[in-house]
Amino acid sequence: MKLSIKTLFTAAAFALLATSVNAKTLKDGVLTVGTEGTYSPFSFYNDKNELTGFDVEIAQAVAEKLGLKIDYVTAPWDAMLAAFDAGKSDVVFNQVTITDSRKPKYNFSTPYTITHAVIITHKDNADIHSFSDLKGKKNASAATSNWGELAKSHGAELVTVDGFSKEAELVINKRADTILQDDVILLDYLKQRPNAPLKIAFTSEESNQQAALVKKDNTELLDQINKALAELKAEGKLKAISEKYFGKDITE
Repeated sequence: MKLSIKTLFTAAAFALLATSVNAKTLKDGVLTVGTEGTYSPFSFYNDKNELTGFDVEIAQAVAEKLGLKIDYVTAPWDAMLAAFDAGKSDVVFNQVTITDSRKPKYNFSTPYTITHAVIITHKDNADIHSFSDLKGKKNASAATSNWGELAKSHGAELVTVDGFSKEAELVINKRADTILQDDVILLDYLKQRPNAPLKIAFTSEESNQQAALVKKDNTELLDQINKALAELKAEGKLKAISEKYFGKDITE
């Protein structure tokens, strides 16, 4: 059976409309994304005051796949999650690690980042070589970060701040001993500040997976986001965004 161009166009338009309708969002036709905006290179404002970054570009690509406009709710980590819990955003794209403690409360999309945990110290620090060395040390972290929880589980005392830049300042000024973070975050920080006296003292062999955070009761949106991420991966878009920011593919 032959189909006319008009018929094909109508079918394509209907499919796009169906995608948008099926994605249950706070505002019709808009995907409201929670993100920090201070977490370079994942979510930050550039010198033109434009929100950008690895996670931001992935969120934009997902929204485009869903046929939705995009809006952002930016706040430091703890406030960002509180806003999401309060129903101020549909989804969080901000390097949220999939953990057993979060699974009962949230749905996670298909992972779009694979990283390794590292312990970051001052260059002068020769005391930290593994997680066991964290006992009694001061670790800089956001209050509800999974990295802070990991540090505490190994006996560290938390010094709470919001954002990696502030964590780095504490270690540089020797007001904290360590930072637990993704391996890629320090590499980007040192790209911007090559003379910063920081180093990776330990790298975990276990990998971590980061994904978009979706409400438990919004499986329709979760399914649409997972479909969009699968298409973006197959098209090579996720890899291209990763290589733009890190020079390598951290999406698998």
